[in-house]
Amino acid sequence: MKQDSPIKRRKSRQIMVGDVPVGGDAPIAVQSMTNTNTCDVAATVGQINAIQEAGADIVRVSVPSMEAAEAFGQIRKQVSVPLVADIHFDHKIALRVAELGVDCLRINPGNIGRDDRVSAVINAAKDRNIPIRIGVNAGSLEKALQRKYGEPTPEALVESAMRHIDILDRHDFQDFKVSLKASEVFMTVAAYRLIAQQIEQPLHLGITEAGGFRSGTVKSSIGLGMLLMDGIGDTIRVSLAADPVQEIKVGFDILKSLRLRSHGINFIACPSCSRQNFDVIQTMNDLEARLEDVNRSLDVAIIGCIVNGPGEAREADIGLTGGSPKNLFYLHGKPNQKLVNETLTDDLERLIREEVARREEQDSLLIAKSED
Repeated sequence: MKQDSPIKRRKSRQIMVGDVPVGGDAPIAVQSMTNTNTCDVAATVGQINAIQEAGADIVRVSVPSMEAAEAFGQIRKQVSVPLVADIHFDHKIALRVAELGVDCLRINPGNIGRDDRVSAVINAAKDRNIPIRIGVNAGSLEKALQRKYGEPTPEALVESAMRHIDILDRHDFQDFKVSLKASEVFMTVAAYRLIAQQIEQPLHLGITEAGGFRSGTVKSSIGLGMLLMDGIGDTIRVSLAADPVQEIKVGFDILKSLRLRSHGINFIACPSCSRQNFDVIQTMNDLEARLEDVNRSLDVAIIGCIVNGPGEAREADIGLTGGSPKNLFYLHGKPNQKLVNETLTDDLERLIREEVARREEQDSLLIAKSED
């Protein structure tokens, strides 16, 4: 039986990134970042669409030059997902993307320069209801803090963030979120725990430069999992040296495992042993590949034998228990039909898609009825 998450989330001020609420009681948003050349509009639009199709709520785009800012304007017109512009140093770039429809500015006010430049950016954000994300990274701490602390520490990350926050406070600007990222898990976790007690704004979580797909997934899952278990975190990004689409998939898998958000199929599968009555590993690989497009929340149990199979199948929306000479298929916790090994994957895909379609039709009818 599905249960709500036992995690009690930290209360934070809610801001809007485009049409996506961040903080408060809003679902934890999942985001990624493009790695194309922003000036290549077609390539960047294509990647943004792929990231959005994977389920992303927000996409970040690096804007390192005025040429990239103009390209950003073209990109903004061609995609529907909220976009965050990642900007450093040049306040004119921030002002331009604000004019071109950015949904959030990722800047550090302290590296924009003179106070009049900072004021111009903040006023532009105020006038257009654009939130700001302060992003502190261990690899780019201010030189004064490097001298003070000798090396990156949780306290140094927090002090850097608070310096930028103080600037926004002086300009009476409160619609911001904060990230404090390091590639080291314990430093990141400690920094977020410290700042979570000091500000009310939403926190964007990430283990920066976490690594390749496998190692980065493990590191991110541990670090983000520790914070999410504490109730800390309003948006997340899994930073991988991999296809950004994979960042979204891993992000949702982390949230699903903590019952904080549902998205796509939640597979329950045994690691298999000599008792299996069908090839569990191959069946799972095939199903995951075939059903990547399904964003509907659904629990599917694929168990190779009758030891744990019936119990897992009864608790899932759809279940399969290995059996001889045929496997037993469960629907809504009850035995439904028997499936043979020869067409097992095809039959499972068909039955899963039929259940998804049934639920979507049911939702459409409920929506239509509520509008009458």
